[in-house]
Amino acid sequence: MSIWNQLVTLIRGTAHEAGQAAVDKRALVILDQQIRDAHTAQGKARDDLATLTAKRRLIEKELDGLTAQRDKYEASARAAMGRGDMDLAREVAERLAAIEAEGATKGPQIAEMRSAEDRIRSIIKQSDGKIQALSREVEVVRANESVQKAQASVAASYGGTISSMGSAADSLKRIKEQQAIRDEKFRASAELEDMRTGADLDNRLRDAGLLEGSSSADDILARLAGPRDGGDATRLPRDTETRALPRE
Repeated sequence: MSIWNQLVTLIRGTAHEAGQAAVDKRALVILDQQIRDAHTAQGKARDDLATLTAKRRLIEKELDGLTAQRDKYEASARAAMGRGDMDLAREVAERLAAIEAEGATKGPQIAEMRSAEDRIRSIIKQSDGKIQALSREVEVVRANESVQKAQASVAASYGGTISSMGSAADSLKRIKEQQAIRDEKFRASAELEDMRTGADLDNRLRDAGLLEGSSSADDILARLAGPRDGGDATRLPRDTETRALPRE
């Protein structure tokens, strides 16, 4: 196969797939229209059946009329023959022959019309059953389509919720990291400020009990455990002293 033929075949196949996809996408709409068309055809078939039945009944009435005429003319022919009027009897007999010939054509016609009515009636009944079955299937498919659309909507909403929750969790994690960084920056700034002013060194000297005017807990315990005498130099000074008032 040449390249050109292959390209033509590819285009035809692609067009077929595109057309089939379009048909499948609108399948329910197409089926609904086909069901409406089928109902229209059924209505026409019923109308045709009614017309055929009406025509058959008219022919049956004509045949009944011919039968009544035949009975009447047979009686008249017998009467003419009884009176010996053979010419009149022959004339009546000729009329009877025409009536019987006409009746002979109407009998088969009526039978054929009845057979056609039965066939049409059977076709209408079968078509009604097929249309009803197709309508039920369409309703089932439409219900399934609605359920699946609802499921797809719920799934999409759930997926969006999960995605939003994931984004929110990521944002929360970033906020916590930013807060931790700010806390460390605050502590680092405070440490740098203490180092600049010497406060950090003073705190370490004070904790070691080496800063003048500071006493550690061990120093205080050692002082309290020492001898108590009047010359205790470690006694705290009184807040107030008794002073002599000057005389006026």
